[in-house]
Amino acid sequence: MNRRGKRVVVAMSGGVDSSVTAALLQEQGYEVIGISLQLWDHSQGTLPEGATGGCCSLDDLHDARRVAEQIGIPFYTVNAEEEFRRLVVDDFVGEYFAGRTPNPCTRCNERIKFGLLLERARELGAELLATGHYARIVRDEGGRFRLLAGLDQNKDQSYFLFTLNQEQLSRTLFPVGGMTKPEVRALAERFGLRTAAKGESQEVCFIPDDDYVRFLEEERGGGLLSGAIVDLAGNELGRHHGIYRYTVGQRRGLGIAHPHPLHVLGVNVASRQVIVGAKGELPRGGLLATGVNWIVPPGSETMETSCRIRYRHRPVPCRVTILPDGGAEVRFVSPEPGVTPGQAVVFYDGENVLGGGWIAGSVTDGPCHG
Repeated sequence: MNRRGKRVVVAMSGGVDSSVTAALLQEQGYEVIGISLQLWDHSQGTLPEGATGGCCSLDDLHDARRVAEQIGIPFYTVNAEEEFRRLVVDDFVGEYFAGRTPNPCTRCNERIKFGLLLERARELGAELLATGHYARIVRDEGGRFRLLAGLDQNKDQSYFLFTLNQEQLSRTLFPVGGMTKPEVRALAERFGLRTAAKGESQEVCFIPDDDYVRFLEEERGGGLLSGAIVDLAGNELGRHHGIYRYTVGQRRGLGIAHPHPLHVLGVNVASRQVIVGAKGELPRGGLLATGVNWIVPPGSETMETSCRIRYRHRPVPCRVTILPDGGAEVRFVSPEPGVTPGQAVVFYDGENVLGGGWIAGSVTDGPCHG
């Protein structure tokens, strides 16, 4: 590829990964434009007194601008607060109050970074969009683009990118996806970037204090959807103050005196019940997924592969059956705990991301044994 003069927009978050992405592409001869998205107004009172903003904060925007000035590239800030609120935050709140545990990072990638920002890149005459994600894109012999896991297994972010389509993949670069984090920091040192030693933010950007309950109650009000905490037999063990406070696998905060540790097995929105049980009752034989996107089209209605059902989940073998409605039924070879409605299930063949979808519910009548 002739890189010289080819225009690329770099999504600059103010962190070391996107900073290195911009510097590296400039060194390789691309015409680089830096863009930061202003997604959330941290001054609107959603943080308790004394707390500070996390990723996407004003400090991050300032760091991104300073890096752009340091390496000598044009830089713009795009206010996307309205779109972010409508497409990510409102979805996040609605999912919790519907008894699901949402995945805002995947939604942000799908609807904002590779939706809105890709459009902004096109408006600036850029053929390509680059981000600091730890993932890789290759083109196979048939000309189809494939998404691969990042080389650094501890940083791999391919799980959050399963919604990408062929057009998006063809216009995307992940320059640090083939590196380890220490290698990225070493490059930042070589470039003399001010973000070289900057720490990483782990929390959801619009809830930097990680207090989901506080945020949700500020959005909708407290005391909603309260009801009973019950066991699998329907026996009432206690009361709760809203189903949105609970997620599958949760053990703390139940407020129940019981001779054995209890975990949340699920929530019933219609009855406003939180169902609890022993840890051994958490594993499920499979799940149902909706809204499945296939990066690599399946060759048959049933396939043997592996999947991850949360970000830090190791891939486990499973059998996937394609459903007529665009969903999939997934059967694990061995029962898996933590099947959580609202999270993503992502399918892998080794390091290749085949596709993924949204967990709608669990399948409890046994795993596959194929």
